[in-house]
Amino acid sequence: MKTQDSQEVIHEIAVLTATSEEVVSQLYAETLQVFRKDAQILDYVPLLAAKRVRDTLRAASKVSH
Repeated sequence: MKTQDSQEVIHEIAVLTATSEEVVSQLYAETLQVFRKDAQILDYVPLLAAKRVRDTLRAASKVSH
């Protein structure tokens, strides 16, 4: 199974949510750090972090419109 490079994930989220890659990158890094702190199995941490960032930015987008 091929995993996506973090830059690829950040770019996709930025495009999907119309958010700058810089903002997405910072949010993704912070989310990864939080998830890794308590994770016992790290295999899915990047996937879960990407989902959390996407959901957070989508929710913020809905609030601002």
